[in-house]
Amino acid sequence: MNGILYLEDGTTYKGKGFGKKGTAVGELVFNTSITGYQEILTDPSYAGQIITMTYPLIGNYGVNNLEHESSKIHAKGFVVKKISETPSNHMSEKTIDEMLKSMGVVGVYDVDTRSITKKIRNAGVLKCVISNEELGEAALQEILNTTEIREDWMKIVGTKEVVHIPGAGPKVALVDFGVKANIIRNLAYRGCDVTVFPATVSYEEIMQINPAGVLLSNGPGNPKAATEAIELVKKLLGKLPIFGICLGHQILALAVGGDTYKMKYGHRGGNHGVYDIEKDKAYITSQNHGYAVDPESIRNKGIIVTHTNLNDGTIEGMKHETLPVYSVQFHPEGAPGPTDSAYLFDKFMKLMEEEVLCL
Repeated sequence: MNGILYLEDGTTYKGKGFGKKGTAVGELVFNTSITGYQEILTDPSYAGQIITMTYPLIGNYGVNNLEHESSKIHAKGFVVKKISETPSNHMSEKTIDEMLKSMGVVGVYDVDTRSITKKIRNAGVLKCVISNEELGEAALQEILNTTEIREDWMKIVGTKEVVHIPGAGPKVALVDFGVKANIIRNLAYRGCDVTVFPATVSYEEIMQINPAGVLLSNGPGNPKAATEAIELVKKLLGKLPIFGICLGHQILALAVGGDTYKMKYGHRGGNHGVYDIEKDKAYITSQNHGYAVDPESIRNKGIIVTHTNLNDGTIEGMKHETLPVYSVQFHPEGAPGPTDSAYLFDKFMKLMEEEVLCL
């Protein structure tokens, strides 16, 4: 199949197609990870986006059913330089091409991903259309013009029903904006009794289970579109320990009266340096976000910045001055270390235990 990537500024990249035969529109972003393509594709935070991988060879260790972060691919499309059709890994069950075909996702390869990445870095994230069908540029332009990019993906990708994962430890209410499976695994590993709630859950529904703490998950979209969640967190502040991850971090900032903004091209990859101010220590982290917390907006809001990005100085973590509330912009479950940031889950456990002792 032929493949084409058509950007909103009129730039065209022609290559070959793989995966599902079709056409897709989304926000074009890039990810700098060398490995983890399976986890990236199945991360719900990529809903509505078309992912370009900067590493040139994708699929070399295949795909298996154990390492999905959710039940399907949430990205709209996948763009790579070269795909491997002969993966080498004892756990491999299928190729990357077979994975995209089985999950109905369009792919394009044999394009200049370095040029694409440079364009995004210079111009910012771009709306684009990719296709491995025989469509001309006029047809692609029409599709691009008539397809809107939605901002409330966090209300679409998460659970629609309450899900209970039993455990002998503290009860955790997990608000699902597009939670990655490894977040739940980290809580289960620590014995937590986890109840997963939809993104639009009410304060009353959460309090009915009498949780020891609340975890605000990662997820896609503009945090300001999570209107119900922002109001929920306002009511939860001061009632329970709260731990926010990625989108949950941004929602927490909005709930305390802060602001968020869209970054030029965001942070996506498994090699982002973060400085932990309290520990005076640097970490390599996994990240996937296109929005950030405005540092000026949280001044005099009872918030202390705890982590900063070593590349651009953006806020990567914060905590409340007096309440058992904290959050990080990166993914402590993302395992680039692989356990470097696991202490953040241990901190959540400690806060819940201390809260129970105070009752």
